[in-house]
Amino acid sequence: MSVPDTATAFWITREAYGELRREPLASPEEGEVLVRALYSGISRGTESLVFNTRVPESEYARMRAPFQTGDFPTPVKYGYCSVGRVAKGPQTLRDKTVFCLYPHQDHYVVPADAVLPLPEQVPAHRAVLTANMETAINGVWDANPMLGERLCVVGAGVVGALVAYLCAQIPGVDVRLIDINPEREALAAQLGVSFCTPDEAPVDQDCVIHASGHPQGLRLGMGLLGNEGRLIEMSWFGKGDVALPLGGAFHSQRLTLKASQVGQLPAVLLPRWNYRRRLTLALSLLTDPRLDALISGESAFADFPAIAPQLFGPGSTALCHRIRYPMSSF
Repeated sequence: MSVPDTATAFWITREAYGELRREPLASPEEGEVLVRALYSGISRGTESLVFNTRVPESEYARMRAPFQTGDFPTPVKYGYCSVGRVAKGPQTLRDKTVFCLYPHQDHYVVPADAVLPLPEQVPAHRAVLTANMETAINGVWDANPMLGERLCVVGAGVVGALVAYLCAQIPGVDVRLIDINPEREALAAQLGVSFCTPDEAPVDQDCVIHASGHPQGLRLGMGLLGNEGRLIEMSWFGKGDVALPLGGAFHSQRLTLKASQVGQLPAVLLPRWNYRRRLTLALSLLTDPRLDALISGESAFADFPAIAPQLFGPGSTALCHRIRYPMSSF
């Protein structure tokens, strides 16, 4: 089987601008696989910050994606939601549909242990949610919701919706998904989660998980907590400061504010868990067809540079936007 000499990848080459670039593609060596991309997913929260060059300089090293090329702010090839078919590699993986934490690119070569075969019940078009599901799992682990707790998730984007979806499956946990966009009620209903707008949000909550990406969402979440309540912050704000009302009930009610970030496993799980086990779990949780509601659109790879400014712009209401790659001739 012949291997293409070049691949095409999406690069962010300056603030709020991306383009497709051709680059050399090496033949896979022993222990490597050649993957032909079928789909990639846009993780809009983090990728919006990268596209708009809002990654703080202090986080340049920590926020690198596993197969990122280039450096922040630009030029950079960034992304981590690729689904493809193994065209060449070990016999155990040949022709398998796999997930890889790879940027938006039509063909790529990676170590064989960097790809995970999809479970039979998980279609390729839904597997682009794997990285978001992995983030949601980590958020639920960090929140540690207990039987009978009252819990709110602020922000009905992909990660927030997935967190609410997972928490709602814990017996006795009363979950509310909160968003300023009332149209997200239909999404919540599809996922089997109760929904409300901020003015309807319940108070005296045991736990609030914030995933809106906006400071006002974080402030709302803090105001919903009851005594000894805990807030799990899943948003990454990038550059800029966030003002919080710490002069009110924060001290008197002994509230807790804790960060959750998918780049690290919770310390309590480290003796038995690693990143591959967590990613395998994320894939296994994508069998539910209702999760297709989180895919809000699809575009051809060739159109990605033209639509990127709108997808990553401040007024975007996209959830997970899926990129479709052309069929290969090899």
